[in-house]
Amino acid sequence: MSDMKNSRTEQPQQIIYQFRIEGHLSPVWEIEFEGMTITLEDSGETLLTGPVVDQAALHGLLKKIRDLGLPLVSAARLQSDQTDDSA
Repeated sequence: MSDMKNSRTEQPQQIIYQFRIEGHLSPVWEIEFEGMTITLEDSGETLLTGPVVDQAALHGLLKKIRDLGLPLVSAARLQSDQTDDSA
């Protein structure tokens, strides 16, 4: 038993996601999307970018976007070193 690895002791790797929302969001939305960076694009869209720990958290964010009535344009998983809007 001593040669078995305990996977629970390893930290899960957070994955960066970027959600593109139609329209510009006010800075007050940062409370709703804690941990996400809000970027207002010249195109009139808003980018929400930040770490998502697992699939449950991803679905939670998508549900929140839906429940708030925000028009989702796209959702993309970014490379760990990719933080621009080329996704």
